[in-house]
Amino acid sequence: MRKIYATIIVLFAVLQMSAQGWPADYKGVMLQGFAWDSYSESQWGQLESQADEISGYFDLVWVPNSAYAGSMTMNMGYHPVYWFKQDCAFGTEAQLRSMIKTYKDKGVGFIADIVINHRSGVSTWVDFPAETYKGETYQLGLSDICKDDECKNNGYTPTGAADTGEKWDGSRDLDHTSANVQKNVNAYLDFLKNDVGYEGFRYDFVKGYAPKYTGLYNATAKPTYSVGEYWDGNVTLVKNWINGTKQDGVIQSAAFDFPLKYYINDAIGSGTWSRLNGESLASNADYSRYSVTFVDNHDSYRDGNKCKANLEAANAYILTMPGTPCVFLNHWSAYKTAIKKMIFVRKKAGIANTSAIVEKGQKDAGYYVKVKGDNSTVLLLLGNVQSVSTSGYKLATEGTMYKIYVENTLDISGIEDIKSDADTFKMPDCCTPEEGKMYAFFEVPSFWGSNDIYCWCWNDKSNYTGGTWPGVKCTKVGTADNGNAVWKWVGPNSSEGTPTGIIFSVNGSPQTGDYEYKEGGYYDSVGYRGTFTTTAINTVEAEKTGATKVYSINGRLLRSFDTMVDNDKATEGLASGLYIVNGKKKVVNGN
Repeated sequence: MRKIYATIIVLFAVLQMSAQGWPADYKGVMLQGFAWDSYSESQWGQLESQADEISGYFDLVWVPNSAYAGSMTMNMGYHPVYWFKQDCAFGTEAQLRSMIKTYKDKGVGFIADIVINHRSGVSTWVDFPAETYKGETYQLGLSDICKDDECKNNGYTPTGAADTGEKWDGSRDLDHTSANVQKNVNAYLDFLKNDVGYEGFRYDFVKGYAPKYTGLYNATAKPTYSVGEYWDGNVTLVKNWINGTKQDGVIQSAAFDFPLKYYINDAIGSGTWSRLNGESLASNADYSRYSVTFVDNHDSYRDGNKCKANLEAANAYILTMPGTPCVFLNHWSAYKTAIKKMIFVRKKAGIANTSAIVEKGQKDAGYYVKVKGDNSTVLLLLGNVQSVSTSGYKLATEGTMYKIYVENTLDISGIEDIKSDADTFKMPDCCTPEEGKMYAFFEVPSFWGSNDIYCWCWNDKSNYTGGTWPGVKCTKVGTADNGNAVWKWVGPNSSEGTPTGIIFSVNGSPQTGDYEYKEGGYYDSVGYRGTFTTTAINTVEAEKTGATKVYSINGRLLRSFDTMVDNDKATEGLASGLYIVNGKKKVVNGN
């Protein structure tokens, strides 16, 4: 009898913990598995095919709203029509269930994007569908729409209570004081968690209704993970929202750490390092458990990335801090090897969402932070920090503007097995270097069709594609191994400056995000994939005789001689670095 009683107590404790917003001492890392318009890259089948790689580093994957929103193509799902019909632009319900199961078998959970602030009708503003779940029919009506919704000025008479939050003009604002709305939402969340198989919820636009309703819904559904999109840089307001979700005095949801996101923009993007001293959820021991940190997401990156070329350093910061890091798909795709190493170090050191910040501060022309994990303290140096002692630490991984150290006693030998993507990337055979010019390649996702591709390329002082959006038309050069078309942009003479950004589009729309420009770079709709390997340059050189050409390691032609010249003469005067001369590597130690 005593054993049974003890079992009941333990079970009750587990149930209570599952309804407290986010687990304490959580050491997992989340991937945002989509970007805006990433219909090809985030297809359920496409994500499922990457399960082996993703599950090696991530513990949670957040995907876009999977409810039917009126179309199976080119629809991000943020104005849902049906809730219990899980067919969307990213795949069918069967594909969704298959993906979730594949990852679950590998120990990875999925986070559903929950859009319950507002809802759209089937054919009019207010004709919400009737849906059946577990033998019961669920439907919303005019009495479930906030009485101050804009539909009242367009021929309808909503009779719900006044909106308890901010208005959303794109769809009908639901009255969460309504018992019927609550009944529908509770059934919907039960369906997603206990039928479809989601582990947790990401609540969209939580400013649209009072936080206590997120608390009510989670207290009923009991998701293991819950995070709200309270989009505000004011840490007090974000904390107020978290506290507002309490039920019986217990917090029911975490929140995205927007204050920290804006500090990162200013510090790493603009060099205002003191901004990282500002209070965020992650830096507050009372709230770090409920902090989901991020650098960018599907919305914010479209406003222009403030960190630009320093995205690796920005991700290094969130991946060494308390809170639960959420890595954006575009960053994962563009800086995969670097991020893998960061996650490896975080997990080896045992950093959790509740780990303590031992020391931090602006130093020299940069910033440093020490975070104590279960197995090792991690030291992160950002920017150009020279006067912080690394005695007792060893360098684990580094990149542009960051260095991550761990204590000497921590075994991180496995980090050597994480190979650089650049070591293995091979461009399609249709791609060739462009001598003396700026150039780049773009692999067109299949859902863009066979339309002409345009390029927009710039830096802070110049535009290299005409200055009128969407830029200049590219040239189709062939197809990739997967059948997608590959287009090439060739710009002016490479001596005319160095671009910093590049965008590809179908005459303006759809378009990619703002990518960091890399000479001879190969991009797709997710981001930068790589550039010419040494093998590719060797192949080009092998076809040429009687001449000498000097390439940078990424395939840019630097010098050309009409006759064969020895390697030392060919590279005379060049800066220190690695070059390709006569088809072979040449290390130059400049003065």
